[in-house]
Amino acid sequence: MRIRPVGAHALLLDCDDTDQVEAWRAELTRRRAAGELTAVEIVPAARTVLLDGVPDPDRAATLVAHWTPYPADPAGPAGGTPAAGTTPTGGTPPAEVEVPVTYDGADLPVVAGHWGVAVPEVIARLTGTPFRVAFCGFAPGFAYLTGLPPEWAVPRLATPRPRVPAGSVALAGPYAGIYPGASPGGWLLVGRTGLTLFDVTVDPPARLAPGTRVRLAATA
Repeated sequence: MRIRPVGAHALLLDCDDTDQVEAWRAELTRRRAAGELTAVEIVPAARTVLLDGVPDPDRAATLVAHWTPYPADPAGPAGGTPAAGTTPTGGTPPAEVEVPVTYDGADLPVVAGHWGVAVPEVIARLTGTPFRVAFCGFAPGFAYLTGLPPEWAVPRLATPRPRVPAGSVALAGPYAGIYPGASPGGWLLVGRTGLTLFDVTVDPPARLAPGTRVRLAATA
């Protein structure tokens, strides 16, 4: 892990992979909750963690350099501890969110072709995978879910759809995701859910915060 200054009051942690990102996200959030770190925002991404709103970046960089995070455990609580971390607003993400999914996506046969299996096996793999929110981006409330083996990565569509309905469950590269609102999109559609994923009247507005465990359960 490498630490770089960003502007006057931020630090960027460059990580090797998504597991290291999750380990540092959980560790830094735990340290902040314990009063050992001051930062307004802790923002994970695919290979980085941003600490924003840091009053003394030099001191914070020295502290972080001497900390060792718990390894990220794909099967257990986020960050390897029961207190997995908090969202930027201070709430604790739930241990696991079960998302009810109707698996009738237009691209299920395409995914089945990439995986070399039948459509029912695609559904079985997705319902049986313990996902974790690695980071959020693209649109408010859009969570990038990790957990699929690298060999199950799939390409995006050559031409994005002009409109993907809200609640669409989709795959792209190594990630699964759920469109919180209608938008253009090039991910492969495997299903849909009626679960509300982003609501500005709720605190926090995003249901799936980084570190949250997710199950894409099949509806009856």
